[in-house]
Amino acid sequence: MKREFVLGSLVLTGALVMAAATIVAQQAPAPGAPAQGQGQGRGGGRGGGAFGAVTAIEKVADNLYMIPGAGGNSGVLVHAKGVVLVDTKLANNGEAILNQIKTVTDRPVTHIINTHTHGDHTGSNMQFPASVEVVTHENTATNMAKEGANPNFNTPENKHGLPDRTFKDRLTVLTGNDSIDLYYFGAAHTNGDAIVVFRNARVAHTGDMFAGKGQPLIDRNNGGSGVEYGATIGKAAAGIKNVDRVITGHSTVLPWQDFVDFGEVNRVALAYAREALKAGKTAEQAMMEFKLPEKFSAAGFTYAGGGRGGPGGNIGIIMEELKTAK
Repeated sequence: MKREFVLGSLVLTGALVMAAATIVAQQAPAPGAPAQGQGQGRGGGRGGGAFGAVTAIEKVADNLYMIPGAGGNSGVLVHAKGVVLVDTKLANNGEAILNQIKTVTDRPVTHIINTHTHGDHTGSNMQFPASVEVVTHENTATNMAKEGANPNFNTPENKHGLPDRTFKDRLTVLTGNDSIDLYYFGAAHTNGDAIVVFRNARVAHTGDMFAGKGQPLIDRNNGGSGVEYGATIGKAAAGIKNVDRVITGHSTVLPWQDFVDFGEVNRVALAYAREALKAGKTAEQAMMEFKLPEKFSAAGFTYAGGGRGGPGGNIGIIMEELKTAK
């Protein structure tokens, strides 16, 4: 389904005033919810903590921008007929996102692409009109529609935030210099991680498959896999060509090679977890003793400490997954 959301100055005709009132009503925070642009809290599996407010839009390449804060980094492609928005942050940030978009264009938002299911990347979907086309991987669509998902899309007022269009392995949105290629290579952070490639800009948006250079979140409840994580990134590195930089899920824009190296980091963690399991180590002991090879730590990658997945961190999660697979 096609969507349009006009961001230009409102002409004070009766019809436009009514349209504006409808949009404001859609974007009003629920009772007790954070104010617009101040969405905070747990990001649907990100591990808790406040993400702060939406911050100023940043230029990545011609017609391509990133909006940090209030959840995952949002990608913004200004195309011939409008705007494609990648990820909508935590709930109640629709207006703040639009305010940033309006600083670079008055074209309408036509598409939302969600990289995965978590609420810090899908939370403001429902604040855009039902005419905006939402696109995700098919597994993400299933995860978003689950009973008890965060956010809860199974209410009449939120259902239009669910995907309108899904893909299995690859999908191209728009054409020509505006072309956006969506890829799926397997489970990692979740079982629906889409990699969004802005073809002309030679930039990818990886969502939380590559949130940054730290220990990733492996969301087993939504199909994530520590056993497959490194292999999935390896397939992506081999299958995606002509990309130079990455808009990460929560960090800054990084070189594509960092994403490639992150795959190897996760393969090293898997190999270590296999050996720790064979040696009879506890998950906590294994996590405490794990050290990344110097070439990765020197490049700023970290994999220390527990926290995610308990004291054993990802090493414990991988060990449990390996036990289950036997």
